[in-house]
Amino acid sequence: MDSTEHRPRAAARAASGLLATGLAVAVGHAVAGFVAPGSSPFLAVADSVVDRAPAAVREATIDALGTADKPALMIGLAAILVGTGVVVGLVERPRRPAGSVVLAAFGLIGVLAALSRPTAGPAWAVPTILGAITAIAALRAMITALLPAPSAPVRPYGAVVAIDPRDRDQRAPDRRRFLVLAGSAVAAIAAAGTVGVALTRRAADAVAERTGLRLPRVAAREAAAPVPAGVVPDAPGVTPFLTDNADFYRIDTALRVPALSTADWRLRIHGMVEREIELDWQALVDREARERIVTLTCVSNEVGGDLVGTATWTGFPIAELLAEAGPLPGADMLLSTSVDGWTAGTPLDALTDGRDALLAVGMNGEPLPFEHGYPVRQVVPGLYGYVSATKWVVDWEVTRFDRASAYWTDRGWAERGPIRTASRIDRPAPLAELPPGPTVVAGTAWAQRRGIDRVEVRVDDGPWRDARLADEYSVDTWRMWSWVWDAEPGLHTLHVRATDSTGRVQPEERRPPVPSGSTGWHNRTFRVVAA
Repeated sequence: MDSTEHRPRAAARAASGLLATGLAVAVGHAVAGFVAPGSSPFLAVADSVVDRAPAAVREATIDALGTADKPALMIGLAAILVGTGVVVGLVERPRRPAGSVVLAAFGLIGVLAALSRPTAGPAWAVPTILGAITAIAALRAMITALLPAPSAPVRPYGAVVAIDPRDRDQRAPDRRRFLVLAGSAVAAIAAAGTVGVALTRRAADAVAERTGLRLPRVAAREAAAPVPAGVVPDAPGVTPFLTDNADFYRIDTALRVPALSTADWRLRIHGMVEREIELDWQALVDREARERIVTLTCVSNEVGGDLVGTATWTGFPIAELLAEAGPLPGADMLLSTSVDGWTAGTPLDALTDGRDALLAVGMNGEPLPFEHGYPVRQVVPGLYGYVSATKWVVDWEVTRFDRASAYWTDRGWAERGPIRTASRIDRPAPLAELPPGPTVVAGTAWAQRRGIDRVEVRVDDGPWRDARLADEYSVDTWRMWSWVWDAEPGLHTLHVRATDSTGRVQPEERRPPVPSGSTGWHNRTFRVVAA
């Protein structure tokens, strides 16, 4: 066989592998719609990658990509599948099914990944198994059409004729049969995709429900106090006190946002309690709602990072719900679980000490966005989100820290997660070129549950100067600050540090987020250019 015939045959074999791999993913995803969305082989493997990534890798990814980490992972896995598909097609032979073995191995990985999910049952293996079987059958059929087995030689009666192995796979391919099979594979992938789209109608129904949902009425005595004008410095370009929903940071492990409707939502309260309770949506919203403004912070936030935001939350006191269940003596932890199996372990005393810990249903005057936990999530002032801010929450187990552990504490993070004192320069922008003379420097500082008493700014290695603090809204929110700098020509670096109400000064030494939140002074460098 000459090279001009070999090249198109190799391209066709590569296409066969790609189509077979696509079939495995598409069929598995479609079947998962009937079993459980999380049982999709592609999503199960992606979830497992997130779960098993070392903390240092996770932090580096978030630092480099921010909220684009999940799309980047999905694109990376898709690229791996494309490369694998090409290899599968090129190594497959009618009498040497190496590509089929690779597909079977990937199928085994998918089964193990699906069965390892927190809410998985035996049926979660079915989508991957059916996808792998379909893919192997399609691959074998297409490769056989491209590389048909040689015909047995005609030999006289009683004669023995040897077949030269080099003569194998030399017959002309059945191109018509291959094109029919390839077209059928494309049609099957499209059909599986259509089934997948049809099965997402439930998500569309949840979107429609949220659009028409009205938040529970908040009595005047339970409404959040208005934000005074003095809470924000009078300077252009400063950070807004309230963070818009579209700009609020999102860090979680969910590769696909759960589409849970209010009709499907339930919260079970059990464990070390006097009585078990199960709430549905109506039983929750029939209670007296309250509105509170709270700043949330992610433990992954680097020094000077933007994984922090403030919103007006509408919800129901967690302490009252726990009181109805009656935690037993000795209980010290609430293990909360999301609908996708993610868990957080919250100190019980942080939920019952009088702070505004809420089971929230609203954010900035509208139902929670799906990305932020619709229909119900937790909001707990003073604790990093990984130990408190469970989205799509469906289960509470009252327990003990020495009996249970949660998702991130199993991966080396600290157990209780109180928020550290932090401050940040927000303006001017990094490496900005500024004119000489009076320049407004502004930023934010936070120490939830303690409050900020002082913010200081230093230029280069000069003395610390007190910044002007804006009015404090509450100890559960960040505090704005500003300082007028008489800028002189040259390259300058500004540092900021904060002191909380206990007198604790933010430490200078920078430490990474793992295991209990980052520390250190934030700085920015500017160039002042004379006119």
